[in-house]
Amino acid sequence: MATTTTLLLAAAALLVASCSAWEVNIRMPTSLDEAVVAPLIHALRPLLGSGKHAGVACDSWVLGVEAHNVRDWKTVPASCEGYVGHYMLGSHYRRDSKVVVDQAIAYVDSLKLAGNGKEAWVFDIDETTLSNLPYYAKHGFGATPFNATSFDAYVREGSAPSLPETKRLYNKLLSVGVKPVFLTGRTEDKRAITVTNLRRQGISGWMNLLLKQPGFKGSAVTYKSGERQKLRDAGYVIIGNIGDQWSDILGVLEGARTFKLPDPMYYIG
Repeated sequence: MATTTTLLLAAAALLVASCSAWEVNIRMPTSLDEAVVAPLIHALRPLLGSGKHAGVACDSWVLGVEAHNVRDWKTVPASCEGYVGHYMLGSHYRRDSKVVVDQAIAYVDSLKLAGNGKEAWVFDIDETTLSNLPYYAKHGFGATPFNATSFDAYVREGSAPSLPETKRLYNKLLSVGVKPVFLTGRTEDKRAITVTNLRRQGISGWMNLLLKQPGFKGSAVTYKSGERQKLRDAGYVIIGNIGDQWSDILGVLEGARTFKLPDPMYYIG
């Protein structure tokens, strides 16, 4: 009986200790090099989180988003801001990304590549290759309406950190002779700063950086399908495609195999 009571008291103490939603954990980089590879994104480290939106648990809402069952949404539900923040800032987001990239690398290893210089892999940029989490951590993790002016100002800083799992896939593809192609919804006027940001993060050696031209009015699916068609017309075979939005990997000539990274912060149709 004494042993049981002791165990119950220990469990209760653990529960109380873990019920704080956020743990302040501020650690500034100790060197310039560290600041580049491990930037301070946010002063809060998540411990746990929950919440509901319209009677549905936020983790179920996120699952609906990732499965492409919840579509055409404009903002993260206000009641789920904390949950999404916990997910993005904690280890769960990195673990989920690792599962995706592990599968992508296993797929690459299974291929019998022609080695003719015509095999390409398409990468999205935002929330695929570069992370805008430093911006979204200050703007409600997608729970506040998107502000193009403030977001563009952030992009023009060229300070977005790379996503390490995607970078691992990128380097793997370079090592086996596959041509990386960036296909992004960023506009042509952001070419120079995008190149600078990528290089600052140690990313180089891509074949093409394809940006949206001024005046394009179609959907993301239409735009990216058209650009992939141009690659095909130039004789390239798209053996893979990775993005954080379904619009990155839907449409025509999407690739022999597609991979969807998690992103519950915004939706692009």
